[in-house]
Order: sequence, then C-alpha cells, then structure tokens
Amino acid sequence: MKKCLFCQIIAKKIPANIFYEDEKFIVFYDINPIAPLHLLLVPKVHIPSINDLKAKDKELIGELFLLASKIAKKQGIKSKGYRLIFNVGKEGGQAIKHLHLHLLGGKTLPWSKY
Repeated sequence: MKKCLFCQIIAKKIPANIFYEDEKFIVFYDINPIAPLHLLLVPKVHIPSINDLKAKDKELIGELFLLASKIAKKQGIKSKGYRLIFNVGKEGGQAIKHLHLHLLGGKTLPWSKY
C-alpha cells in the first residue's frame, strides 16, 4: 500500500527509530510514547486491522505475541509487567490502518488512561 505510513516505513521510504527487524516484522519506537518503553510491533504484510485477519494469519499473529514476549524479556520488563494493545477502528483509536501491536512498559500503567 503506497499511502500506508507503516508500509512506507517497512520499505524504508520514511525513517523510523527501528528497534528490531526480521523477515516478517518490524518493531520501532512510537513517536508519541505514553510509557518509558513504547514500541510498535508491525507485521510486514499489510493487514488493515484485527477485523481483516483470516484463518491463514493464525501463525503470523501467534509469532507476533511470541515476539512481544521476547522483547519484554530482553528489555527487563517481562517479570515486572507490561501491556499489549491493539487499537481497532476509528472509535477504538486506530490511527494507522495497518495492524500493529503496542508494547508498553517501564512503569505502572493505570487502566483509566487507556
């Protein structure tokens, strides 16, 4: 998708502060963090949102959660706790129409803010 911001980041047409990358995912720091650690875990395949997932995406989504756990461990927050968030649709707060998982940690996260 040429107009998708995250697809442009994946294609290296727009810079991002990349934390991790492999053949299936790119992970970068959120430009408006709401926690000391605020990463976006983005599949490289363009899927607009959770609502657009198909049965064939089961493995990819499982790998996404395993990657989140691996990153939390590497960042020293796995045992302390962290939050994973998918925003879905306009009313759910999804600003970019490319599926992405927010990983937040590094402080106690009050429920009322989210």
